[in-house]
Amino acid sequence: MNPLETRGKSRLILWVLLAVTLILYGFPFVYLLLTSFKTPLDAIAVPPTVWPEQWTLENYVSALSREGVPAALINSVTTAVISTVLSLVLAVPAAYAITRFRTPSGRVFIIAALVTRMVPTIAVGAPLVEIMRSLGLTDTSFGLALAHTTISLPLSIWLMASFFEAVPDELDEAAKVDGCSRLQALWRVVLPVVTGGLAVTAIFAFLASWNEFLFALLLTSVRAQTTPVVIANFQTQFGLDWGGMTALAAVYSVPVIILTLFLQRQIVAGLTLGAVKG
Repeated sequence: MNPLETRGKSRLILWVLLAVTLILYGFPFVYLLLTSFKTPLDAIAVPPTVWPEQWTLENYVSALSREGVPAALINSVTTAVISTVLSLVLAVPAAYAITRFRTPSGRVFIIAALVTRMVPTIAVGAPLVEIMRSLGLTDTSFGLALAHTTISLPLSIWLMASFFEAVPDELDEAAKVDGCSRLQALWRVVLPVVTGGLAVTAIFAFLASWNEFLFALLLTSVRAQTTPVVIANFQTQFGLDWGGMTALAAVYSVPVIILTLFLQRQIVAGLTLGAVKG
């Protein structure tokens, strides 16, 4: 077979697989978005329809005007930002030390971090509630952010370690020759090189907190309740308020989409940095 024809068929197969993957991942969100524009009766129609029979903004108006929704959106942003900052503050020095000192204990530590990532959140839910209650941090954004940090921190350490591994040790040595300490070399030389990696890690940490439901359900009641919990509580006399739930879920997706688009260049740079050594 002609090599050109083989290459053309391979590209065709690749594009077909890409299209199937895009449909599988994209259709649920598209269906959610379309449902948010349906009337309340169309949203619960059986059998369900994909396209709205009548387009309306009623679900958005009722969802955003519901008591507790604006406060929940603010709580979600506050909690996610605090959790992201905590994850980066803890992950950056930990990953830097692991990749630069390369001690056996460092390797054990990073493997232990991966193991903790594998532990189901439900397994630590009850003990965490007791710890937060004893510290007086239940129903607070900071307490919930601490809980979310336990989820995002292991992955943040692994990501930052991979990015630091791609930075040559010679940069640190050159910084030391110029009179920098370890921390100064990290702050002034290494971190500017891995800004893309920081962006990638920050987005993963932000998403881990932004989408988290279980800890938010267990650790909050009124003051610090986040949007995922509020969405789950959308009820009517006929059952779940699918129109309101999908409308608020669509609004809740906007900040993450904007953040990802805003940091697109840094994300691409970070992924490229982590893929190549030296």
